Order: sequence, then C-alpha cells, then structure tokens
Amino acid sequence: MALSPLQVDRRPATKDLVAAEQAAAAFLTALGVNLDANGLAETPGRMARAYAELLTPREFRLTTFDNDEGYDELVVARAIPIRSVCEHHLLPFIGVAHVGYLPGERILGLSKLARVAELFAHGPQVQERLTKQIADWLTAHLRPRGVGVVVEAQHLCMTLRGVRAVGATTITSTLLGALRDDSRSRAEFFTLTGVGAHA
Repeated sequence: MALSPLQVDRRPATKDLVAAEQAAAAFLTALGVNLDANGLAETPGRMARAYAELLTPREFRLTTFDNDEGYDELVVARAIPIRSVCEHHLLPFIGVAHVGYLPGERILGLSKLARVAELFAHGPQVQERLTKQIADWLTAHLRPRGVGVVVEAQHLCMTLRGVRAVGATTITSTLLGALRDDSRSRAEFFTLTGVGAHA
C-alpha cells in the first residue's frame, strides 16, 4: 500500500557507500568515461558521496510554542533555498521556497519553516509533490488557520538536456485553509512572497 505524503518515511536510510562507489564506477565506465584519465580516479567515490548527501535529509526536532499573544496575521519565510533531485533523471533542481501560515493556537520556531522545506526536498522528488508535502506537513503538525507554499525552481533535466530551456523556471503552489478560501488572505500571501502575479 502506498504511503500518503504525511506518512512518507524521511528517516535517513542505511547507506553502503562502498557499493555506491563501485556502482558509480561501473556506470561511468559503461558510458565510456575513462576512469584512468588524470583527475577521474576518485570520481566514483566523490559521486557516491555527493548523491548520498543530496538524498539524505538532516533530522530535526519540531519546535512549536503557544500563541500566547493571539497573533493572527501571516507568518512568511521568503526565498528559502532548496535543492532536490528529479526522480525521473536524478539531476538536481534548485530554487527557492516561500512558506507561510496563519497561526492558530500554536506558532512555529522560524527556522523550522526552512527545515521542513529541506526535509522534503532531499531524496528523489518532483516539484509538485514537494510543494504539497510541505503544506500538508505544516497543516498536520501545526493546525494553522491556513498554509501557503510556493516553490520556484530551475530543473537541470530541462536545462541541460532534452529541450535545453536554459533559464526556464517552474512555479508550483499549494494553498490550504484560509489562504485558499479567502481571496484577501491569498492575495496578501502572494504579495508578501513576491509572486503576486500568480494570485
């Protein structure tokens, strides 16, 4: 049975870097790369370690606080750097996430908005799913009145190969609760994130 976005196991999996290095060497050799050439002897090991880093999220502990002051306006973290790996070609996509929420009874430690984006960005991913997973996770764990997530990214699988659309940016958004249902809250979110043209 498939896991829902909230059930995705993001714990670091056991890695075998020795086997990954051997596989990388076989892969490169099969593609005609001469690993005996100057500077390439250590490439399979570096490649294995690089992908291990790209595919492994850092663990973090969610920190929330009582909303004692009854703060009821938007909280937005703009331009959170993200890097992920396209699950179709295993090439990186790089960009920013804008994440915001309308608090309910709890507020979130500000750094955690970036950490949640990082949590779901690591691993084979598609941008649409990434955007929704961030929003769904915040909704489930924070119970806010609304959540908004916008991701803007450039995909190397589209710029380096295939159509080679250098400079093309893909924008995805997920709006939940009041940010979806209330046009003024939605417009304010898009204005604060700097993507007001997409409201």
